[in-house]
Amino acid sequence: MIQLNDIKKMLYEQGYITDDAVAMSLYLSLQLQKPLLVEGPAGVGKTEIAKVMAKALQTDLIRLQCYEGLDATHALYEWNYQRQLLHLKMVEHNDQSVDDKEKTIFSDAFLMKRPLLQAITHDTKPVLLIDEIDRSDEEFESFLLEVLSDWQITIPEIGTIKATNIPQVILTGNRTRELSEALRRRCLYLYIDYPEFEKEWMIVKSKVPAIDSKLGEQICLFMQQLRQMQLEKTPGVAETLDWALALTGLHIDHLDKNIIEQTLGVVLKDWRDTRHVQMSLSELMEKTGIVSKIG
Repeated sequence: MIQLNDIKKMLYEQGYITDDAVAMSLYLSLQLQKPLLVEGPAGVGKTEIAKVMAKALQTDLIRLQCYEGLDATHALYEWNYQRQLLHLKMVEHNDQSVDDKEKTIFSDAFLMKRPLLQAITHDTKPVLLIDEIDRSDEEFESFLLEVLSDWQITIPEIGTIKATNIPQVILTGNRTRELSEALRRRCLYLYIDYPEFEKEWMIVKSKVPAIDSKLGEQICLFMQQLRQMQLEKTPGVAETLDWALALTGLHIDHLDKNIIEQTLGVVLKDWRDTRHVQMSLSELMEKTGIVSKIG
């Protein structure tokens, strides 16, 4: 049986810099066999939790990407109509009865399994990532709640399919809309915020080991200051890592005004944010200590 310290060790071995709250939430989710709802700003590593857990548990990751208009058909299954029609064309002159032909085309051979059905029928216990659940409609959320409660799916042409192994479920959300109380009660909850400087610097060192120490510290300090500003799209850890990789690839060993201005597009993804930061760049550099360090 997996222990709490095992979770921390597994995450660390997969290069995921975590803290006690994240490790405890994952441990309890495993022990109680309950879905874990992870919320927080974009780019702080919510989706990465599911990917790392799948690797740590040595199982498959099955991902359902949510979007507006997502319905049960796209999440559960579809029939391969083209293949069914082709098969019927091939056997139209044989001696099979109509019932036999119907049973043949409505079988696993013609069933296209979507993420939820894949997770339920998986040979081993997979990690099911339901990404950005808040982007889906309330109707789909209600349907999903039923699936998570019963762990079975009814296909009219086949019958009811029960889960062979209950998946380890991780849902993520960016709070673009409020989720129902029913779904929240069904899940354990974890909120991941932007990391403090020390944690972000550890993440950068782990993911970009070739980075110059001075540059890495300056990047993390600069990002901490950026997140204090009123921006349209606040950069997350993903942007920090992109910037660290880009500057390391350019063989940069420290930040200066020109480098920051030329590479802001790696970090900021809105023209208003870019203009705002350009106008405040001298002040930002002073707050992060870059001016005093490089003159």
